[in-house]
Amino acid sequence: MNKDPNKGYIALLGWSLNAIEAAENFDRRYVVVAPDWAEDYCKQHDIPYVSWNFERLNDRSLEIAETLRDMGVDVSIPLFEETVEWAGAINSVLLDNPRLYGQSLLLRDKALMKRRAQLGGIRVGIFEEAHDHQDVIRFLKRVNQTLLKLDGDPNDPIHLKAFDKAGCLGHRVIRTPDEVDTIPEEEFPVLMESHLDGWEFAVEAWIHDGKIAFLNISEYVTLGYSVFVPASPELERYREQIRVQIEKLIKAFDIDFGLIHPEYFVTSDGEMYFGEVAYRPPGFKVFELLERVYGFNAYQASMLVFDPKSTPEEVAEFFPREVVDANGFAGCFGVYPRRRVVSRLEIPESVEDHPYFESHELTAPLEETVTKRTAFGTHWGLVYFKGDDAHTLRDLLKAQEDEDYYI
Repeated sequence: MNKDPNKGYIALLGWSLNAIEAAENFDRRYVVVAPDWAEDYCKQHDIPYVSWNFERLNDRSLEIAETLRDMGVDVSIPLFEETVEWAGAINSVLLDNPRLYGQSLLLRDKALMKRRAQLGGIRVGIFEEAHDHQDVIRFLKRVNQTLLKLDGDPNDPIHLKAFDKAGCLGHRVIRTPDEVDTIPEEEFPVLMESHLDGWEFAVEAWIHDGKIAFLNISEYVTLGYSVFVPASPELERYREQIRVQIEKLIKAFDIDFGLIHPEYFVTSDGEMYFGEVAYRPPGFKVFELLERVYGFNAYQASMLVFDPKSTPEEVAEFFPREVVDANGFAGCFGVYPRRRVVSRLEIPESVEDHPYFESHELTAPLEETVTKRTAFGTHWGLVYFKGDDAHTLRDLLKAQEDEDYYI
């Protein structure tokens, strides 16, 4: 597509072919900032590229911001959790706004994030940092003491999370002091939090000039396995409450522009509890699911709201109407082998024959022995479904947990 020199020049931080394709077909100039292993591919396919390795910020960190500024780049967009801090540092230079770097630290460090949310009057569970095994044992005992547990009562679980990893990497559930011994020393420090009972869901909100331009609710069928958009009517009835919570979040974190991906719990009495918020695209190909039902490209949507040269009229024109403009429901399931030894990929007949089944991105197994699953992000590939009824889709996604794709 022809690039409009009057619109923003955008840097994509990280490597995503879908994001690059979206940028190619959008009217803004762009450059990909990725590690040096991407250079040959970019040269071969004529992709604008700057080499940078995203290690921890250090004395050389300003170099990439100055390089992009000298190129005339207006803003950088983080594509992955590991580049959020870099985007904050770079944008604080490009947009001459030092506060953006501090904001990115809040959006990376789960403990700081919870504190900032709490200061903004947002409901969160009990949380603390742990620096060693004894901290975890103390927190487990204190939480259960607060819940008035008696001797012999089963403990309420606590959750341990890495401070700055994406999704469920580094996530553990601890119920007894004995389980604390299984935590390797190198995982510390960690965030500890109390268990929240409720319906967990995610939101993708595109923000422009401090206001919500488009808000999607993603419904988890089973966390780490399956998701669909838009949400079912049962979850969508909380939309206005959710919108209020997102507006609180925008205010608490001083967010003027960009995409946020928060997770919440809604309890049986309708109370909303904040889980965490990310400042980057969600996992599980939710962007692709949104395009399937709404027709707009979510990567382009992010470029639009990040671009300081976008007008409110352009933003309003880009997005469809929430829910009513959706063409059905689209979901995906993350396949992980249910057997310890596998020899081939075989799509179950019940899946292939289902009218909602669309496609899959699974490949034949490279080795026979299946390694133990370490995090929700380690599925072997996704299977995509689309249909007219949310309940049929939800039941279908749930049923995939009992299917064998690898035998």
